[in-house]
Amino acid sequence: MGRFTLGKIIAITNQKGGVGKTTTAVNLSACVAAQGKRVLLVDVDPQGNATSGLGKNEYEGPTVYDVLIGEAEAREAVVETGFGPLSLMPTAIELAGAEIELVAVENREQLLKNALSGLRDVYDYIFIDCPPSLSLLTLNALTAADSVLIPIQCEYYALEGVGQLVNTVKLMRKKLNPGLAVEGILLTMFDGRTNLCAQVVQEVRSHFRDEAFETMIPRNVRLSEAPSYGLPIHLYDARCSGAKAYQELAQELLSRN
Repeated sequence: MGRFTLGKIIAITNQKGGVGKTTTAVNLSACVAAQGKRVLLVDVDPQGNATSGLGKNEYEGPTVYDVLIGEAEAREAVVETGFGPLSLMPTAIELAGAEIELVAVENREQLLKNALSGLRDVYDYIFIDCPPSLSLLTLNALTAADSVLIPIQCEYYALEGVGQLVNTVKLMRKKLNPGLAVEGILLTMFDGRTNLCAQVVQEVRSHFRDEAFETMIPRNVRLSEAPSYGLPIHLYDARCSGAKAYQELAQELLSRN
């Protein structure tokens, strides 16, 4: 991307938990930054796993919560991670109550979009890690985003979840964000030894031929260890299968764009 193009905003979302959403948000954004792109990761999940996954769980300054309730500018809530050109807008537990606080606010679905609009010329990519629910916070992310990246676990009910999400995207296009596109569907926790995994992959690829990423994220113990050290996977163990997969995914995403 050229210096003067606006950064692309990608929401990483699935209303189902435990599908590798935050793992993808942290590692994909870190691997895209490792390719020399200026990247911002915005953590709008009150659980704050993306924030702690980048080693910022003790962070004291303004967070995305302060930005949404209008007490801080977006730029004031951005911290450097120390991992190349990767910045983070951390979250705070107060965000869990923000839904109630924002109920009476006019155009409350547009708050994040308005906040991030001033940062689009600073970054090549802005990734948003969403909560595992279709909440006001997720609606804010989907209103702000240019596209949606949907991680799904290779398991029996996977397609059902994708179907629901694709319907949500259609609804968003009608109501709040006409330009919202599907960036891609990412198969996670892939285990080549099981027939079920192979079946799910086949089904997803036949239903969503153009949307499914070629890269699949394997089941990998190192991926679940890395967050406790506050490191992205390629800095925790560059040789493991999880690191290689996220580096491939970053390259695939960049070549799609």
